[in-house]
Amino acid sequence: MAERTFVAIKPDGVQRGLVGEILGRFERKGFKLVGLKQITPSRALAEEHYGVHKERPFFAGLVGFITSGPVVAMVWEGDGVIASARKLIGATKPLESEPGTIRGDLAVNIGRNVIHGSDAPETAEFEIGLWFQPSELNDWSPSDQAWRVED
Repeated sequence: MAERTFVAIKPDGVQRGLVGEILGRFERKGFKLVGLKQITPSRALAEEHYGVHKERPFFAGLVGFITSGPVVAMVWEGDGVIASARKLIGATKPLESEPGTIRGDLAVNIGRNVIHGSDAPETAEFEIGLWFQPSELNDWSPSDQAWRVED
């Protein structure tokens, strides 16, 4: 099976109508969408998702923000999708993100940086399991698969 990663469009990205733009960037790159849902995260989900930051001073703000409105949660699949998604997304601080990245083009500050993406295989596995039930993930083959990647 190809690598999978978790990506979430945060409430600011949803509210600003950026969902289609962001989905399109991943599709044009050639990745396969295997899970997609819109959800307003519970406090418990948010605290577990951001648990690694629990002792940091910004933890409460992260949890408050991610639970403030709908999030579009996604699972993308493809060769090298974790590293590639991180490049598509750009640096955490939008002002340090390169033009052409999602954050470089669409975000202004770290508190409203539009999108989250898993940073490692272990993180991706954890986040996918946290946000999705196995039955919510779809294994399918795009009809243009031969044009996406070489066997």
